[in-house]
Amino acid sequence: MPRTLRILTLAALIPAAGCYHATVSTGIPPVAAPVKEWKHSWLGGLVPTSRVDARSICGEGGVARVETRLSFVNMLVGSLTFGIYTPMEVAVTCGLVIRPAPQAQSRAQTDSSPQ
Repeated sequence: MPRTLRILTLAALIPAAGCYHATVSTGIPPVAAPVKEWKHSWLGGLVPTSRVDARSICGEGGVARVETRLSFVNMLVGSLTFGIYTPMEVAVTCGLVIRPAPQAQSRAQTDSSPQ
């Protein structure tokens, strides 16, 4: 194979090695920096990662955003282990809980009570 063809083939394959990134946003305003952790999967994802317990991370505040991604480092680790171990980075951003004012709650309760 001529050298030029090899270089062109490699140049065409480099963009195919892009990083995976997915974001789920709930619409709740974020209040803090995201909590990041690596989740571990095995055999190229056939044995999936454990679930992220966002309630234990955020408490009552709820979740504003969850991001999952395979960074360059994650893919490098996966390729060095031939796909046996494949880590993924998960970032959970906690949200702000907006509660109604106490007066509004008491007014709503008296309006709905039978007379």
